[in-house]
Amino acid sequence: MHNGGYYLSSTVAESKNKIFLIIMLFSQFIVCALIIFDVQIARQIIGFLYFTFVPGFIVARILKLYGLNKLETVLFSMGLSVGFLMLLGLLTNCFGFLLGISKPLTLIPLMGVLNAFILVGTIIAYLRSGSTLWKGKGFKLHPSVAYLVILPILSVIGSIYVNTYGDNSILLFMMIAITLVFIIAIFSEKLLPSTFYPLAVLMIAISLLFHSSLVSSYVFPYGSDSPAELFVFKITRSNAYWNSTNPFPGDVQYGRYYSMLSITILPTVYSVLLKIDPTWIFKILFPLIFSFVPVGLYQLWKGYMGKKYAFIAAFFFMSYETFYTEMIGLNRQMIAEIFFIMLLLVIFNEKIKAASKTICFMIFSFGLITSHYGLSEIFLFFISLAFICLFIIKKPRKNIRAAMIVLFFVIMFTWYIYITSSAVFDSILEFGNYVYEQMGDFFNPRSREPEVLRGLGLESPPTIWNAISRVFAYMTEFLIVIGFVSLLLKRKDTHFKGEYFILTFTAMTFLAALIIVPGLANTMNMTRFYHILLFFLAPLCVVGADFLGKSLKRNKKLVVSVLLLIVLVSYFLFQTSFVFEIVGSRSPSVPLSGYRMKATKLYVRYLYIDAYNVFGAQWLLQNSGEHAQIYSDSCSRRNELRAYGMMYSEYIKILSNTTEVEPGGIVYLSSLNVNHETVVGSRLTWNTSELEFLNDLNKVYSNGLSQVYMNMP
Repeated sequence: MHNGGYYLSSTVAESKNKIFLIIMLFSQFIVCALIIFDVQIARQIIGFLYFTFVPGFIVARILKLYGLNKLETVLFSMGLSVGFLMLLGLLTNCFGFLLGISKPLTLIPLMGVLNAFILVGTIIAYLRSGSTLWKGKGFKLHPSVAYLVILPILSVIGSIYVNTYGDNSILLFMMIAITLVFIIAIFSEKLLPSTFYPLAVLMIAISLLFHSSLVSSYVFPYGSDSPAELFVFKITRSNAYWNSTNPFPGDVQYGRYYSMLSITILPTVYSVLLKIDPTWIFKILFPLIFSFVPVGLYQLWKGYMGKKYAFIAAFFFMSYETFYTEMIGLNRQMIAEIFFIMLLLVIFNEKIKAASKTICFMIFSFGLITSHYGLSEIFLFFISLAFICLFIIKKPRKNIRAAMIVLFFVIMFTWYIYITSSAVFDSILEFGNYVYEQMGDFFNPRSREPEVLRGLGLESPPTIWNAISRVFAYMTEFLIVIGFVSLLLKRKDTHFKGEYFILTFTAMTFLAALIIVPGLANTMNMTRFYHILLFFLAPLCVVGADFLGKSLKRNKKLVVSVLLLIVLVSYFLFQTSFVFEIVGSRSPSVPLSGYRMKATKLYVRYLYIDAYNVFGAQWLLQNSGEHAQIYSDSCSRRNELRAYGMMYSEYIKILSNTTEVEPGGIVYLSSLNVNHETVVGSRLTWNTSELEFLNDLNKVYSNGLSQVYMNMP
């Protein structure tokens, strides 16, 4: 009887394994056909899903990551896929060039390598066989799924309406719909079962990211680095080859950009395989990948605080405006955060065998290190300090091991010193020296970033609505502190113990250092630092509310739910600028309030790029001589001229009211200069009419709002 049961089980497993083989081979055939015959839309959508999940799913089967639940399987498949796209792209780039292929990052070499990897991987996974990759019940549809899926649809349609008609009503409705999802999740398991919390987190994340990224048809930096990232991406895409040597020797900043595979090889691979314009890789594909970060955080936190509290913490994480504004202009950090959360999931997943855990750790470490230098250093600092603390207090170290730290350091040191010609290492020294120089202003509050002073309540709000907004922000900070203190005093029954608690303690210590040490927050912006620290601190907000609520004698759960509802819904509506737009107050949101925003704020602070500027930059790219000296204001120099004019910013001279244009020199004027008559120099700002030398030049191009002048020799 026992042998009969074993035989039946073996037969079922073999049958499922054959189905896996057939599905993988068939899907590979379909995707190849879509690419070869260039079937539009299908090639982009199916191809993206295939290359973003299937290679990693195959690797997961090869590593026998059995026992993962459905959500973990999706996360590991995506993380491993993106990591392998970067690694295989790098190998194709290097070995292809050695074999005499001058342009290895083109369709045929990439398709050949990826097809070979997927085919061989599928066969190996089939031969290794085993049980299904995840355990648990199958997926069942629920009416809430339809409601959740509507959210990103509203985001896309709402963004189109804003761009076309200047009508933000659909986006405002979307914000209300998101708050309703949060309220329902807190109070009704029937209307939104906990099984669908991950889907709710994903849909909310996509909606918030798309409502910001789709605000125009071009990259939108939000004051960040996406024009430079698009510049190095296009260089790699145009050359069809990535050279680790900095193309602009001596420029440390471009050396840092060019050394990151997340904005060179990875987007090139996607662009070539899917035939998508570089702009839309950054505006759609990268935000879609990034939207899985809060889903991964939910999975991580769920084991420590339960599904509902993990969902609430994820909502708080997504509510912070940096998640859907500044991050949109930081493509390399978006990809890096995927690997950051995957490393945490690997470290704290005790179901994965040691050998498989090591391989996953290596892949995700490689992905993080080659995606963002700053985040890599933060991760190394966190796990190193946690290991040291655990060693000092003589606590068992089940998850964070010395071998992991050494392995991560070796990969990082090798990449930063030998592969990228020490460009990143030079930056680390530069930042360290900057912080050291700022120590002389230790007791001067002005040496801290404005965000630090604002967060401490040391900066007066400009309006009553800003004051109310800050009250709710301070309440979240208060709850985080209460949650942390409750853990320290061990008065809270919680699973935040051992290694994860040490990481949380490290995050609080690091936050204190950002406030106390002058200049430290300036190395990456306080907003970005706080966003990263919420990986560990967001659950404390919920823990703090739970601690306060359970200090009461009656209706403890109801009090906790109501407290979190009031604080976080209000926080969300202020962070997204929903309230500011409704009351007509000054608003920082471009999607909701861009139509009434001052031009200087839109073009100078957020670095908005419009169609007129892009057309002007592209005209320059096609018509200016290779050696012609270009002149522009500092905004255009940083923005459209390098993102769409493909001009190295250091070759462009910044305009002023005393500029002397050399013979053959070309002056570029953007819509900010022409329509709003504002010219932003290195330090000062002028009215365009003050540039009297323009009267002596010949206008050679105009599209109405963007103009080009030339000093005829």
